[in-house]
Amino acid sequence: MTPDERQKILEQAAEWFRTVIIPNHLKNTKKLVSAKEFDINPFLTTYLATFFNGEVSPESIARALMYPRVMGTSITTSFGTNMQSFISSVLKDSFGSMVSGIDIEFIDSFDGRRKYCQVKLGPNTINKDDVKTIHDHFKGARNLSKTNNMAVALDDMVVAILYGETGQESAHYKKLTIEYGYPVWIGADFWHRLTGDKDFYADLLQSIANVATESNFANILAATVTALSKTDEVQALAKLVPEQDTSE
Repeated sequence: MTPDERQKILEQAAEWFRTVIIPNHLKNTKKLVSAKEFDINPFLTTYLATFFNGEVSPESIARALMYPRVMGTSITTSFGTNMQSFISSVLKDSFGSMVSGIDIEFIDSFDGRRKYCQVKLGPNTINKDDVKTIHDHFKGARNLSKTNNMAVALDDMVVAILYGETGQESAHYKKLTIEYGYPVWIGADFWHRLTGDKDFYADLLQSIANVATESNFANILAATVTALSKTDEVQALAKLVPEQDTSE
């Protein structure tokens, strides 16, 4: 991979995060002005508000409801849902495959062989049924290669996990290797094999972090908390706890 090709991938990844992940996260955050967006557990919500902020008030309840969604579920779901756009707009632009069931093809910088690769997001992002699906895709690709008189070894069919550390793979990923013999490459190992650069994964993380520092949406978050705190549902929860007399 040339320096220009390397830089292109880093810039495309940053642009993908800037134009896909951040706008979707903002859109999902702004929806939370309505209490109907939450499955409110009245037994726990006032406790969590106190645990979080030391008091039960409309604002502390709104924060207890909103922060787990905004900082956890919402962005994680958005990132996972848009993984395919990352593969299409970043990886397939340089390494796209015409083979059905294969996301990308590339020359492995370790052994110099062409690899046929399915790309997954993280170390826990497949389930039991996905194992068979991946195997069936790879089996179909190998059968096609035989029809076309192409020499494709079993370990040329690989699964790449975009982030994580070796050893974090779930049992479902491990089954792909143990039962079927497919290599599973995760995080830095995958990016090193793809680009030939052992530092590429760290540079990719830095590129995304740089985009994050461009963004400051604290005012939007604060406005959404305020709007949620004024809803009838949140106001009613706050009234369940009598105001404490703080006078001496």
